[in-house]
Amino acid sequence: MADHESIQKLAAALVADLTEAGKAISTAESCTGGWVAKAITDIPGASAVFHYGIVSYSNGAKEQMLGVKNPVIEEHGSVSEAVVGEMANGALNLSGADIAVAVSGVAGPDGGSKEKPVGMVWFAWSVREGGKVRTDTSCQQFDGDRDLVRELTVVHALQGAMDRL
Repeated sequence: MADHESIQKLAAALVADLTEAGKAISTAESCTGGWVAKAITDIPGASAVFHYGIVSYSNGAKEQMLGVKNPVIEEHGSVSEAVVGEMANGALNLSGADIAVAVSGVAGPDGGSKEKPVGMVWFAWSVREGGKVRTDTSCQQFDGDRDLVRELTVVHALQGAMDRL
């Protein structure tokens, strides 16, 4: 189980690692509603390493703000590897950051299906490496209520960013 103190410690470690590496991060969030960005910006000194965050809760926002293609959403759904990968790449390209993290999931209590149950969250991390971009994705199934699913999503997103620095 995550808690706010562990999220704060993880965010502080990420800000320290970004600062040491001279790199910047941006976020593209759906189910967390900006919580990943909040966790990072709660840390003093984050302004040196955080470019910006986009809360793209609706499909239209994902398309308009991040450049996610409508046919991709139509074919795979907003909670999918394809969409979250495009969200991360869109945030990276838009912001000019070195790393971007994107999340899209079903936090509940409603909205789940057999194929995409409550607690299913897709993650993507896009990282600039020289002149290229590498995007990694991950799907997690979290158990718990809406708040816990969102907390665990924030932890996984932050830890994934640290792992990719």
